[in-house]
Formats: sequence, structure tokens, C-alpha cells
Amino acid sequence: MLRRMGAMKPSRLFSAGWQAVMEGIGHWTLPAWAVLGPGRLAPRWLWVGSVDCAEHQEPPGKKLLSEKKLKRHFVDRRRLLVRGGRGGDGLSCFHSEPRKEFGGPDGGDGGSGGHVILRVDRQVKSLSSVQSQYQGFDGEDGGRKNCFGRNGAVLYIRVPMGTLVKEGNKVLADLSRPGDEYIAALGGAGGKGNRFFLANDNRAPVTCTPGQPGQERVLFLELKTMAHAGLVGLPNAGKSSLLRAISNAKPAVAAYPFTTLKPHVGIVHYEDHQQVAVADVPGLVRGAHRNRGLGHAFLRHIERCGFLLFVLDLSVPQPWTQLDDLKHELDQYEEGLSSRPHAIIANKIDLPQARANLPELQARLGAKAIALSAATGENLEELLLCLKELHDRHVAAELQQGRQPLRW
Repeated sequence: MLRRMGAMKPSRLFSAGWQAVMEGIGHWTLPAWAVLGPGRLAPRWLWVGSVDCAEHQEPPGKKLLSEKKLKRHFVDRRRLLVRGGRGGDGLSCFHSEPRKEFGGPDGGDGGSGGHVILRVDRQVKSLSSVQSQYQGFDGEDGGRKNCFGRNGAVLYIRVPMGTLVKEGNKVLADLSRPGDEYIAALGGAGGKGNRFFLANDNRAPVTCTPGQPGQERVLFLELKTMAHAGLVGLPNAGKSSLLRAISNAKPAVAAYPFTTLKPHVGIVHYEDHQQVAVADVPGLVRGAHRNRGLGHAFLRHIERCGFLLFVLDLSVPQPWTQLDDLKHELDQYEEGLSSRPHAIIANKIDLPQARANLPELQARLGAKAIALSAATGENLEELLLCLKELHDRHVAAELQQGRQPLRW
């Protein structure tokens, strides 16, 4: 009898194990085309495993943008909704142990929710990687034997240097140094277990409190320092073409005004491994200080540049009046903005009308105007040397005032 049971036992185990494996791993399916008939082949069985299906499923939610797409446009403003992590709940329980009838309360407290903190990272140059919503990590609930719940981890949001944190119209923080931090949202406090409420007049408390929700705020991030140099000019003056000629940036270029609606930043490389950031901002129109055209959005970009490059269209009649209009609009927006270190660029020298206007422009403005052509590359070397000189002066001035200069 024992031998029979011993002989039958492996077969029973095998059959039960085979059914469990077949039910747990996958199922057999018959394709619609595999039907027996005259002149047809025998049906082929397809094995579809749950693991294979899981590998081909797309993750829920929106796909993350690639680094190339994130850097396509320079983002200098961002609305941010942040919530701190929720605190864990306290536990109400009593100690249970042999030969210890009245062990007393031993419910632990819940862990605190995690904070959401903005931290300056020098590797980040734009707010394009900052998402619109952030939720902090929740704290764990309390446990038995006076075990406290784990606190929620701190969530760090990387922002570039020179980021202003605003709530409404109030400036909360100016993150202008590497490693600066600002607590955007506080995590909620953890709840109390019944051990916390133990007192002389209450030896067996059953009260426990839930965890508190985290702080919720709507913040506005604004990048104060955008680039070293800013290209300032009227619409269709050739600023985008000039940026394409001196850097690897690819802003849109067309024969109509307001081609550039968002700022683009190009990097100019020099032999001593220095990198100068040049920003192509939307064109300025007369009355911009009264918010005409792109108005204050344009002037806000210019305000965040260390020095300016005034780009004049030399092919139009009386091109020297453009410089007066540009400086007037800058001074109306912020007094002294036009007096920042700058250079004057006379563009489109390749056109016949521009060459005819060049002598009178140099007579009115002096020899400081750099005549060049962004389309043909004529005289770009003089602009690059002037740009390097302006950058060196800007870095020396920042260090003399005790500020860390912007590095790309």
C-alpha cells in the first residue's frame, strides 16, 4: 500500500503543479486564420505569456519629452503647483505579551510628510525641465510596539541660478548662488499614536490622530539672469540670422516681422574654453514700454542680460534713428537700462543701400559701429572679438561686486 501511494504521489504532484503553472503563466489562443479545411495546414498554437504582454504595454500618462525637445525653446517663466507630502496616521493599539496582562498603549506616531524644496543647480540653464505640478512623498503610518512611521523623503526641484520665486506679486526668494534652497511646500505633520496620550489620569487611552495634509501653494518662477548678452533691435533687423551665424542655435528666420516669439539662447565658444551665452529675444516696437507689441515680455528678457548688442538694419532710410528709438524704449521701461555696456551692430552690409548708408552712420555714431552681414558672414570676426571683450569686462565687474558670474 505504501509503495502504491509512493508511486502515485509524484503523478499527483505533477498534475497539480502543471495546472497551476498553466493557469498562472498564460493561456493558449487559436488564431482566426488557423482553421482546418481542405488544403489547409494544421492549426498552429500561439503561446501568449503574461510577462511578454507586460513588456509591450505602454506606461500610463504622457510620455516624457526628450532632452533635445526640452532645450528647443528657452523657458524663463513657469507656474508651479506644489504640495507637501501628507503625514502618516497614528496607531491605536495595546501591548500584548505573555504574562503581561496590562502592557499599556504602544501605538506609534506617524511619520511627517516630505518637503518640496527648490535647489539651484549650475547644470540647469532653463526652466524648461521644471514641471507644472509636484507632489511630495507621504509619511508612513505608525506601527505597534511604539514604532514610529518613516518620514517622507525630501523632493528636490532643480532650478537654474538666478531664479526668482514669487507668490502673486510678492518676491519670496532670490536663488542667485549655487546650492541655494527654498522650501516651496512643507510636509504635513504625522499623527499621534495612543502612546502619546498616556497620562496619570488616563492609563489606557484609545485616542489617535490622523496625519496632516501637506502645504499647497501656487508659485511663479522667473529667471532673472537669462544670458550674458542680449540682441536688441527692431523687428526684421536680422537678430535671428546673426545668432545662427555665430552659434549653433537654430531660431526661425523669415522675411516678415515678429518671426521670433520666444527667446532663443545660443552659445559662442572660444579657444580658452569660455562660453558666452547670447539671447535672441523678440523684436522691439515703438511704444513697447506701454506694453505695445510684445511689450513688457520683451523688456523683461533684456533686463536679465549683462550687456547688450544693438542690431540696426542698415538697409532702411536713416538707420541711426533706430538706435535712439531702442534706447528711449529701454529707458522708459527702466531708467539706466540703455546705459549698460553695449555694442552697436550695423547689419545687412551686403545690400547696396546699406553700403550707401554706412558712411553717414559712422559719421553720426563714430567708429564704434560694427558693420557686418549675418547672411554672408562678412566681418563676423570683429563682432566675436568685441563680444569676448564685453564678456571679460562683465565677469570682472561681477567678481568685484562679490557676485558669482553666470557660467554656461
